[in-house]
Amino acid sequence: MKKLSLVLILLSVICVVAEAESWIRVNQMGYLPDDVKVAVMIMEQPEEVKSFTVTNVATGKSVKLKTVRDMGAQHPFGGTARLDFSHITEEGKYVITAGSAKSREFKIGKSVYAGANEVPLRYMRQQRCGYNPFLDDSCHTRDGILVLSGKNDGKKVDVTGGWHDASDYLQYLTTSANAVYQMLFAYTQNPDVWADEYLANGRPGKNGLPDILDEARWGLEWMVKMNPNDSTFYNQIADDRDHRFAGYPADDNVDYGWGAGKDRPVYPCCGEPYGLSKYKNDSKGLASSVGKFSSSFSLGAKVFAEIDSDFAETLKRKAANAYEVGRANPGACQTASTVSPYYYEEDNWSDDMELAAIEMFRATADRRYLNEAVRYGRLEPVTPWMGADSADHYQWYPFMNMGHALLAMEKDLKIKKEFLRNMKAGLERVRDRAGDNAFMHGIPFIWCSNNLTTAFVTQAMLYRKLSGDTSYQEIETAMRDWLFGVNPWGKCMIVALPEDGDYPCDPHSPIYDKGGHRLDGGIVDGPVYAGIFNSLWGLHLRNEDKYAKFHNIAVYHDDYSDYSTNEPTMDGTAALTYFLGCLAAEAE
Repeated sequence: MKKLSLVLILLSVICVVAEAESWIRVNQMGYLPDDVKVAVMIMEQPEEVKSFTVTNVATGKSVKLKTVRDMGAQHPFGGTARLDFSHITEEGKYVITAGSAKSREFKIGKSVYAGANEVPLRYMRQQRCGYNPFLDDSCHTRDGILVLSGKNDGKKVDVTGGWHDASDYLQYLTTSANAVYQMLFAYTQNPDVWADEYLANGRPGKNGLPDILDEARWGLEWMVKMNPNDSTFYNQIADDRDHRFAGYPADDNVDYGWGAGKDRPVYPCCGEPYGLSKYKNDSKGLASSVGKFSSSFSLGAKVFAEIDSDFAETLKRKAANAYEVGRANPGACQTASTVSPYYYEEDNWSDDMELAAIEMFRATADRRYLNEAVRYGRLEPVTPWMGADSADHYQWYPFMNMGHALLAMEKDLKIKKEFLRNMKAGLERVRDRAGDNAFMHGIPFIWCSNNLTTAFVTQAMLYRKLSGDTSYQEIETAMRDWLFGVNPWGKCMIVALPEDGDYPCDPHSPIYDKGGHRLDGGIVDGPVYAGIFNSLWGLHLRNEDKYAKFHNIAVYHDDYSDYSTNEPTMDGTAALTYFLGCLAAEAE
């Protein structure tokens, strides 16, 4: 009987081992020939991996490699390993095998990112407010009526245009101005990679202007409306009462007190806490918002100077005025909520004024602006989320300090070295926090973690290009690869990138949910700490959690009902344009 029991125990152990699974995660977009190329293997049970095989799918030729770094057990996985195949540079389609695990097919080649830079612009067009070219319909044409504006309360203003912030229909200066700047910057760094396939109104056609500039101008024209005169700056359209409606934007029937589907409230930039109900923000100044006005207007004036001189002159004048208003009103200007405690809790502002100042210096060559940019930059040498375990929602925004990068481009070597050191310090903090993580992921899993990841890749790429220092190239590539499937869930985080990839198919968006429209190019929020997911109002899953076995301290769900991890964001999507533009520039 004892022998029989022992046999049964051994059979049980064998069955458990036989049922244990392993997975190899690869970048589903592919790898450039000179990339640091690392796949990550994750295993349910501990498994010694000493080698792996890379096979060319077309030729059948295989190469056995021993460049394996055992990363040990990392919850919930019994074993993990980094499989380095960097020295394979021949163009082609490949697959990796190790033990019983086999990766998806992937490509190596100079053109693997060709055209990828245009895909985020599809989502930006889908997000347009006013006339929406994707839906060929108009929405929110009555925006709006001023609130919390003293003697101007109830005044009708015209602020139609811009973009919806995410899958709701609110509009924020904070994120929209950042989106404008990101697209303008992406264009200036790689002007030759952008196509002209759409008209200014977002419909198909050619107008002699790269589509990224059409999109940036759409945002700039809205920002001009949001800054109607030298002393007036608007910060937000609509509020969280918007969430009562989930349908097509043209059908929005929310009643803000002026009739169902009619006018929406327009909030001013305010330097003190405000809100229409018991929920108040913690605003302390104007500089974060008006600084964003200034930097976007400045760069816009430079880009459009040869395209539309009158428009450029308007932007130039508004940039100078906004800068002085920000200089006189330091502090952060936050967004407003009404029926819930959720708003953008931005509490830093010196980064916005630093960027505004260096753009003013570039526009005028007045040394005063350069000196002030340096002074503002020294107030926040490192963006505080870098190396942190957590943060409030949009507490440190924008997530990447572009002012540091522009100061690191200066001819003054002392300034250049100082701000390169600051950029490096942020990268180092994230790498230190990653420690021995198999994915090299050192970014906090807060709401919109993918936006932080995009910011990190942008900073790492700019630092490498400006300094020539390749010390952070492996983590730069690892975080790029994270967005394209090298993560525990094997999920690409950008809809339709790549077209044949495993990307979000059930995103939190009524345009998808009601009409089945794919949100091409939209980057979803990304994984969050389980504690965040479990604490947010109204969160649930409407489908089975097919990723349950891959959750660790963080969770991700490709599920419409999970607005914390699977909702695309406009500003995060716009922030993809720089690094995708750089990658597209590698194509032959």
